[in-house]
Amino acid sequence: MSKLVIVESPAKAKTIKKYLGEDYNVIASMGHIRDLPKAQIGIDIENNFKPRYINIPGKSKLIKELKERAANSETVYLATDPDREGEAISWHLAHILKLDITQQNRVTFGEITKKGIKEGMDNKRTIDNDLVDAQQARRILDRIVGYKLSPFLWKKVKGGLSAGRVQSVAVKLIVDRHREIERFIPQEYWNIDATLSPIGAAKKFKARYWGTDGKKVTVLNEKQAEKIKEESEKSKFVIEKITRGERKRAPAPPFTTSSLQQEASRRLGFTASRTMRAAQTLYEGVEISGYGTLGLITYMRTDSLRISDEAYMSAKEFIGKEYGDKYVPTFRRTYKTKNNAQDAHEAIRPTNVDITPAVAYGSLQGDVAKLYKLIWERFMASQMVDSIQETVSVDISAENHIYKATGYTVLFDGFTVLYEEQTDEKKEKETALPPLENGTKLKLKEMEAQQKFTQPPSEYTEATLIKALEENGIGRPSTYAPIISTIIERGYVERNAKKLVPTALGITVNDVLRAQFSDIVDIKFSADMESRLDKIEEGSAEWTTVLQQFYDVLSADLTRAEKEMDGQKVKVPEIVTDEICEICGKHMVIKTGRYGKFLACSGFPECKNTKRIVKYAPGVCPKCGRKILVLSSKRGRTFYACENSQECGFMSWEEPTDKVCEICGSTLFKKSTKGAQPHCIKEGCANCTVAPISAKGKTVQEKEETSKKKTTRGRKNKIEKE
Repeated sequence: MSKLVIVESPAKAKTIKKYLGEDYNVIASMGHIRDLPKAQIGIDIENNFKPRYINIPGKSKLIKELKERAANSETVYLATDPDREGEAISWHLAHILKLDITQQNRVTFGEITKKGIKEGMDNKRTIDNDLVDAQQARRILDRIVGYKLSPFLWKKVKGGLSAGRVQSVAVKLIVDRHREIERFIPQEYWNIDATLSPIGAAKKFKARYWGTDGKKVTVLNEKQAEKIKEESEKSKFVIEKITRGERKRAPAPPFTTSSLQQEASRRLGFTASRTMRAAQTLYEGVEISGYGTLGLITYMRTDSLRISDEAYMSAKEFIGKEYGDKYVPTFRRTYKTKNNAQDAHEAIRPTNVDITPAVAYGSLQGDVAKLYKLIWERFMASQMVDSIQETVSVDISAENHIYKATGYTVLFDGFTVLYEEQTDEKKEKETALPPLENGTKLKLKEMEAQQKFTQPPSEYTEATLIKALEENGIGRPSTYAPIISTIIERGYVERNAKKLVPTALGITVNDVLRAQFSDIVDIKFSADMESRLDKIEEGSAEWTTVLQQFYDVLSADLTRAEKEMDGQKVKVPEIVTDEICEICGKHMVIKTGRYGKFLACSGFPECKNTKRIVKYAPGVCPKCGRKILVLSSKRGRTFYACENSQECGFMSWEEPTDKVCEICGSTLFKKSTKGAQPHCIKEGCANCTVAPISAKGKTVQEKEETSKKKTTRGRKNKIEKE
């Protein structure tokens, strides 16, 4: 009889089967096989919060197969993911298959490689009941909040609403930031820049006004700016002081789940969900030419910054061989993990540093290739030496006024030869300075005074929201992506470009919850609840006690809220548009329904006219000359299509501009990449800078290659799915 290994996904099963050999059968459970019922709360609150689990509808055939396979196997090993969710799936499998949970039949893989699988199989253990209890507690907490608060919102706001524990806190953060921006009052200030050069030299540089008579001055208005400018223009510019220094920049640590999602958002424009889909593929296994099928990265749900001794030595050897010994630190780099981190797994890193992005290039495509390159470069850079820069700060006098210029020169590139982290903060630009000496007289080339205004904080992006959630202790590595997806799907938040903006519905629901359930949406309260869940996992807290404490607070808030809002109903403000109803002449308003936003007559219910919201891009279709629609794919990615889609069929990921081609007069398009220039994509135009486009917005070459594999309908569906 063979041995049976049960994992979650077919891709993971395929990779593991390759390494375990013929003595093992590997099958996928396709995620959870048991859960709380959908149509009812499924929790006996009075009986110590006992959950009632049922087999997930639609999985009866799979469960039957699992039972048959288990009955005909010598041993059954549960090899689901190494986290709370994975432990719970194994626990449910053990109950359905009637396995002895006191036996060592649980195995986990930090990486899906020959080494990782051998280590997992060599370190079998029993199911960790503390991990299971922590997952159960989180699931029951969220179910209680959903089933107790949602009906309240139906009565007091509108039907069909739902409330989530951590999701409500995320919405609160977004609403608070939005209101902070609305309250912000810009303050005027002026920058005064002098363009200077050493007398007799051609090299120019800029210096900015700093202050007068040795005191720093903020220029607040045009009159003040013009006075300083005029006085400076009549003055002699002389270098009073040069300060030279040296600074070292250390590399960023290898990725955690949170930092990976943030950097993929900033650098690649990925949503958190899109990042995790690609990371899951890299972890579970990919076919690499010359290496076979293997997992390319370690487990991707982690908050740890640790790396193994073997990974450290591999990176050190590779860096020395490829870049030289001067790029290898003389000490082992270690990074401090945050205090509230679970630290259960290594940081996210490549499983084999020799599989560089260039080596994997031919085997990986799309998001998976981009994300692997990001992970590989970040990890390797984290093990390299510091970058060293020489800094120069120059104080320049213009009579009693002082101007300053700063710059730097790279003395040694260090880790930046491979990778530099992007940040959300705007850095002050430093000027490239010519050789300068104390007492040098400078020639004024130009003086410029610019009016500026202080800026409010930016709306949250996915990257900055994840950072805020992590810093406040809200959620854990596996929850960031679902939190964002859920609040968008529920219509509480929408993406505007990359910004997360609260909707009128989101603001209304947030105001009701924070007024009546201040504990539930309180950041500290939620962070404390996460800490309690961690204590359950550690075995230092009883899960039913934690649930009871939470339920007592929620129950008291709910009783008071029902009393205070008895007979009241809060109306969600409608957004009135300039669109006029062609039936009754009243203004149309924006409403949100089951399938998203639409226009409805403000005269409802007397007038029931509705229509879809149409957004047009600048320019016209390069194929037929009709208007171009701005559309969104199911994954939230913007694309552009001809309004006459059935006959014309033009579609493109590139953005239309208001510029036209000098030769053919067709609309110019530009890619979303930073610094991309508008270009012509009109088929047959001599000015076209890319291959001719097809009716589906692809090049003719791409179309010919794709047609060998997919039908026209398949190509269209690909855009919709994307």
